[in-house]
Amino acid sequence: MSGADVRRVGVVGLGTMGAGIAQVCVQAGIETVGREVSDELCERARERIAHYLGRGVEKGRLTAEERDAVLARLQTTTEVADLAGCDVVIEAIVEELDAKQELFRTLDGVVGEEAVLATNTSALSVADVARATARPERVVGMHFFNPAPVLPLVEVVRTELASPAAVDRAFELAARLGKEPIRCNDTPGFVVNRILIPLLNDCVRVLDEAGVSPADLDKAMTRGVNWPIGPCALIDLIGVDVHVHASEALHGALGEERMAPPERLVLMRDEGKLGRKTGEGFFLYD
Repeated sequence: MSGADVRRVGVVGLGTMGAGIAQVCVQAGIETVGREVSDELCERARERIAHYLGRGVEKGRLTAEERDAVLARLQTTTEVADLAGCDVVIEAIVEELDAKQELFRTLDGVVGEEAVLATNTSALSVADVARATARPERVVGMHFFNPAPVLPLVEVVRTELASPAAVDRAFELAARLGKEPIRCNDTPGFVVNRILIPLLNDCVRVLDEAGVSPADLDKAMTRGVNWPIGPCALIDLIGVDVHVHASEALHGALGEERMAPPERLVLMRDEGKLGRKTGEGFFLYD
C-alpha cells in the first residue's frame, strides 16, 4: 500500500501537536481515529480542532458545510483497540521513551500486519521505539512541527531496521497531507533540532553575556539576519519545558556542551514560566 492509498489514520495523543496532526489528516479527506486517555481530553481536542476550522470559515477559506464534513471524519476514542483498522498510526504522546515503547508494544498487537507505526518524537531514537515491537521494520518517524496545520515540514525518519516500503508510505502520506516531507536517518535531533537546539541555546547564553534584553535579542535576529521569529519568542512558542527536555536528550546522546540547556532556561522551567502555554516565558501573554 502506498501513502496515496491510506484510508484511515490513527493519532494517539491529542494534545496540541496530536490535535494538529489529526486536523491535518481530516482536512486532507482521510478518516481519522484520535485516541486519548479520557473522554474529557477527547472532547477538548475536538473542540480545539472545531475552533480552528471555525476560524477558517470566518476567513472564507472553507464553508460551514465543508467544516462539518471535515469534523465528521474525526472519531475520538479512549480505546487503543479502536485503532485496529488504521493503515498508519501516528503517536504524539509524552516525550518519554518508556511510555512510547509501552504504547508501541500495544499497537503492535492491535493493528494489521501491513500497518505502519510512526512516532512524532523530536529528540528520542526512533530505533529504540521500534525495538519494542515484533515488527520494527514497519516503524518510522514522522516529525511534524508546531503548529502542525501551519508549518509545512515533516521529517520522515528511517532507522536501519525500517523497510523502504514503510518509509515510502510515510513520505507519501505526508505529501498527501499537503506537507513538504524530507527523508533523514535516525540520528540525534534528526535535521532541524540538531541545528536549531544548540543555536537557540547560544542565543539564550548571549542574553546574559552581552547584557541584551529578550526583545532586543529578537530584534537583532529578525532585523539583522532576517529570521521570521526571534529566538526568545520561538522558545516561548515551543515551550521552555519542551526545549529543555530536547536539549537534555541531545546533550545525553552527543555530549556536546552547546546541546545542554542553559541555566536560565532550566530556572524558567522550574518556576513554571514555560512560554505561551502558561502566559509567561521570556515575554508575557494574555
